[in-house]
Amino acid sequence: MTTAVVDAYGIARFLPAALRRHGVEYLHVRSEEPDIHLAYRPEDFPVDIRHEGDLAATAARLREHGVDFVVAGAESGVLLADALSAELGTPGNGMTRPTARRDKFAMAAAVKEAGLAAAESLLSASADETVAWAERLGEWPVVLKPVASAGTDHVFFCDSPQEIRTAHATVLAAVDRYGRRNTQALAQQFLDGDEYFVNTVSRDGVHHIVEVWRYHDLPKGGGRSIPPAFEHPVPPEDPAARQLGEYVLKVLDALEIRNGSAHTEVMLTARGPVLVECGARLGGAHLPDVVNRAIGTDQVDLLALAIAHPERITGRTLPPYRLLTHLRYLNLMSPRDGVVPSEEGWAEVRALPSFLDMVLTIPPGKPVARTVDLATVPGYVYLSSDDADQVEADYRRLRQLEEGGLYDA
Repeated sequence: MTTAVVDAYGIARFLPAALRRHGVEYLHVRSEEPDIHLAYRPEDFPVDIRHEGDLAATAARLREHGVDFVVAGAESGVLLADALSAELGTPGNGMTRPTARRDKFAMAAAVKEAGLAAAESLLSASADETVAWAERLGEWPVVLKPVASAGTDHVFFCDSPQEIRTAHATVLAAVDRYGRRNTQALAQQFLDGDEYFVNTVSRDGVHHIVEVWRYHDLPKGGGRSIPPAFEHPVPPEDPAARQLGEYVLKVLDALEIRNGSAHTEVMLTARGPVLVECGARLGGAHLPDVVNRAIGTDQVDLLALAIAHPERITGRTLPPYRLLTHLRYLNLMSPRDGVVPSEEGWAEVRALPSFLDMVLTIPPGKPVARTVDLATVPGYVYLSSDDADQVEADYRRLRQLEEGGLYDA
């Protein structure tokens, strides 16, 4: 069996090793607009095919290599993976409305049409129209963002018509993470509640919940968004996890996600789960081996398993995840402009009793701006312990170190 991975950037860079473990051959396809900000390991792929806009030509090259499954690695590869699967006739996602898996306005519409809760939305090139829509909605703040980007790229929480106009102009003046000019801005109803994400794998329309995580300290309005302070896995028996899981599986069906993986962000509001957005690809930046040690499984490995042995998914023989220890993933945050510390400068962080691992996304010695979004996060840290109080104490200590000058030059 040979699988084509489209845009193996970010977390998808771990997929080749997982495919090897399950006896699957693989090659790489690069879309026209990959997210070059994410890590990529070209040396892991024996074949690297650049898609140059001709779907039939790229599909012909995949046929030459005997490809019988195509999967999206990163967000930038979602639409191309779907189109190639359809062209090749290999297992893929539904093609009634494929853009709903990338376009967040079409995504919300598809979910609402399926009878599920979704945020009220408007897609417009006009700031005047957006202001009028917000005033009719009568709820503040409202959220403005690009319609098909990722992460916290140009996401704004607006508390007034003037803030909407400023944010709208900023979005339209910018390019997204894939180098495309924004021609419209998406305005959405602000969802008040606790935010979670649910990672899944699917095969032939049968879904398996890999994990449920909760975000903490999300922004609640007032200017530019910042990333969550930390996140942690939620026990599968938790009532919130059960409620979210039931909702997310219906979202996957509404978006015709039938084969591959998905990362679905949901707000648990007073009226129940409401979709924030769903990506038809692997989720986030979590290190698979770290997650596996904490919950007994990980999405990357299960995606490879779903490709190699679909009967494990369709036959529903996979066990649910379980919490083996307390794990916390936290975004490092620089409270002001500064410099990423050298290896020695991280000594106190590494000495924390629950410290497990750290990944820097900005190299040591390089300037770091005040953290206002995921692009200005210097890196992330995992804390893990059988003692939840130790994890909490170490988290607070790390934040004290940051406020006390960790990033000062």
